[in-house]
Amino acid sequence: MQDIFQRLRNGEIIPPGDEGFETLNKEVAKSREIVNEMNRDCHSQESLQTYLSRLTDSDVDSSVRIFLPFYTAYGKNIRLGKNVFINFNCTFLDLGGITLEDGVFIGPNTCVITENHPEEEELRHGLYTRPILIKRNAWIGAGVMILPGITIGENAIVGAGSIVTKDVPANTIVAGNPARPIRKVKAK
Repeated sequence: MQDIFQRLRNGEIIPPGDEGFETLNKEVAKSREIVNEMNRDCHSQESLQTYLSRLTDSDVDSSVRIFLPFYTAYGKNIRLGKNVFINFNCTFLDLGGITLEDGVFIGPNTCVITENHPEEEELRHGLYTRPILIKRNAWIGAGVMILPGITIGENAIVGAGSIVTKDVPANTIVAGNPARPIRKVKAK
């Protein structure tokens, strides 16, 4: 039997009471300890890089910048490219996988959410995930919410306060609730 993390990455609905939730809860507790340590004090860039590497269980490039506080329940399914910037007070629910490619900017108070619950009453306390991909040089404005399964295209801009419910094409500015195309990004 696959572990709960592989089952979630495969998009399986994990029903309420599943035996895998115990393992999930233990891993979330470990990650919360790292997040709490990281958010507790002011850190050097090198120290933050170490925390992010521990949290994501991967090498994080020294060009990645993050302003604290930052919140995540798991962390190990976050992948950060080079020159990524994450502003204050962001929340990444990453059980489904969150990838930020090179040059991505994330505005303050942004939520990137890969996790959801089924609508059926008997399964509603269960969990399923869909990955989020934010492609190279995308800019996510302040207070944006990105829902499960979304891809934000290369060089796209998501306006402040938007709720992203559909994929965003490359080189496109979207805004609103739900986010809708406004226009193409100006060319050089």
